[in-house]
Amino acid sequence: MSLAVVFSRARHGLDAPLVTVEVHISNGLPAFQLVGLPETSVKESRDRVRSAMVNSGFAFPDRKITVNLAPADLPKEGGRFDLPIALGIIVASGQLSEKSLHGYEFCGELALSGEIRSIVGEIPVAIACRDAGREVVLPMHNAQQAQQVPKVTVHGAEHLLQVHSFLLAQQPLPAIPALPAREAQHLPDLADVKGQAHAKRVLEICAAGEHNLLMLGPAGTGKSMLAQRLPGIMPPLTENEALATAAIYSIAGLKRNLTDWQQRPFRSPHHTSSAVALVGGGSVPRPGEISLSHHGILFLDELPEFPRKVLDVLREPLETGVVHISRAARQAEFPAQFQLVAALNPSPTGHHQDGRATPEQVMRYLNRLSGPFIDRIELQIEVPLLPKGMLSQQTQEESSASVRERVLAARQLQLARQGKANARLTGSEIADFCPLQRADAQFLEDTIHRFKLSARTYHKIIKVARSIADLQQQAHISRAHLMEALSYRALERLLSYLKN
Repeated sequence: MSLAVVFSRARHGLDAPLVTVEVHISNGLPAFQLVGLPETSVKESRDRVRSAMVNSGFAFPDRKITVNLAPADLPKEGGRFDLPIALGIIVASGQLSEKSLHGYEFCGELALSGEIRSIVGEIPVAIACRDAGREVVLPMHNAQQAQQVPKVTVHGAEHLLQVHSFLLAQQPLPAIPALPAREAQHLPDLADVKGQAHAKRVLEICAAGEHNLLMLGPAGTGKSMLAQRLPGIMPPLTENEALATAAIYSIAGLKRNLTDWQQRPFRSPHHTSSAVALVGGGSVPRPGEISLSHHGILFLDELPEFPRKVLDVLREPLETGVVHISRAARQAEFPAQFQLVAALNPSPTGHHQDGRATPEQVMRYLNRLSGPFIDRIELQIEVPLLPKGMLSQQTQEESSASVRERVLAARQLQLARQGKANARLTGSEIADFCPLQRADAQFLEDTIHRFKLSARTYHKIIKVARSIADLQQQAHISRAHLMEALSYRALERLLSYLKN
């Protein structure tokens, strides 16, 4: 027959929409025409496909070839359609039966020799094929990553001839390398941090409830060390969370380490990063650092050195957990449910009490952080200089493993009670799962009014208090829990001090 239909997948944000590759061979002057809104990289597949077929021993039709990539209004980019186009030509020219393609989808870029090169976005492709009830043939490297997706049959191929023989039922495709054994990762341990018991306590609350954290203090007090040890005390990713994180890394062209599949991501961009680098963007929207931190931690060191407009673009994702990117020709939505952990020096000179900067200079420095941005950070603590003798003192600090046990117990309480971490509770859920005694509610409201804090802060303090109660395995929030949560507002206290 002179018409063939092959199924493939495009890339659109985190989705992998179906693309039907229709190949028609007709009489006329030899030509190879691609239609269906292909970008330049797709148009170049004409030369790649022709060379790959010839060098693999297939007969390339000396007739008019028309390839339609449907739907026509969906932009197509990359070399992922090379393999389905080549198979379509092979079928349309009578070198393979169309029935052999039933139940399969294909993605892969062809080398001129016929070898199949890897693509970007194999995880969304495998998920979409599973939902459509089809098997998928991918480049071998992509197939190893895609086999993490449950309930889908993934085949890996290294050459066009292998796919042809497989479809003819002459020989199976090469076996996909087995997944490496998942190993416990040796993460930095809290026991390495001398002293700072107060900061470690707050780090434990942060991990238990997935709260945002701001640490301020002079240089060298251990703020970065504490942040880097947060992943070691957090619960591991669930299978669904790990798959969602891997899908984001897949479309970004990055690979998750298969040995620590359930390790939460930890991203630490430099303060020279742009707003697009943080939230994502580009003519073809790509995920930024906040999406790469999905279900993990985004650590911003030297926070005031980030441009104010860059930090303010984080305000909406911190509330909604998603980021919407709109360009003239493309729109995309990426998940961004991350924990923000930030560190800063309370003065441009390092410390606001070192006598090197006036209160006005310190205020100008801290005013680089907008009020609405700070309002979204539940835990704000000061990390002070260590007292004399602490560095030389031989003490046994509590390990991350010990703290992690308490965090896991608290998180299990939250999942059993409400199905999510405390920081993700909505306003109506706070009323259901974090009820306060009438006197305690009035105390908290009076305190919020006295210090001129927002209603958002009111709810965040309740959620922090809920996490403190969970760590103590207590069913109800008490006045003591609220007072401890209120004590973690160090930056607001500093700003109030400087104003006076």
